[in-house]
Amino acid sequence: MEVIFLKDLKNQGKKGEIKNVKDGYAENFLIKNGYATKKTKESLAKLSHEQAKKTEEDGKNKKEALELKEKLAKVTLEFKVKTGEQDKVFGSVSVKQIKESLTNLGYKIEKNAIDIVNPLATLGFHTVKINLYSNIIAEIKVHLIKQ
Repeated sequence: MEVIFLKDLKNQGKKGEIKNVKDGYAENFLIKNGYATKKTKESLAKLSHEQAKKTEEDGKNKKEALELKEKLAKVTLEFKVKTGEQDKVFGSVSVKQIKESLTNLGYKIEKNAIDIVNPLATLGFHTVKINLYSNIIAEIKVHLIKQ
């Protein structure tokens, strides 16, 4: 029996995938537990509609991410930090501080999207990467100045 997977099922199939499985397995496990549905004209039409909708949504999200990337390229965040001898910074600027500064400027960025490779613990300009969407990475400048 051919079935269309409605959910990802480890080692069996991914959502939207069409597979040929044994009748008993399909009826008694996959369909009964909501992992799959029988392959019919109606279910195929529904699947193609969902895939078209997802593709359209992906395009929209990608466009928004590219626009946000252009806006963020112009952003420079300034942080006043305490320093000790030889202008050594006490601590470093955290992801949370960067997120809060971006939120204050009107950008809605998730904490886990901000990627700091090296700690921001020296005075001057630093570059911070922000993962906006798959393969779309924005870079912002962070300027640490003496308090």
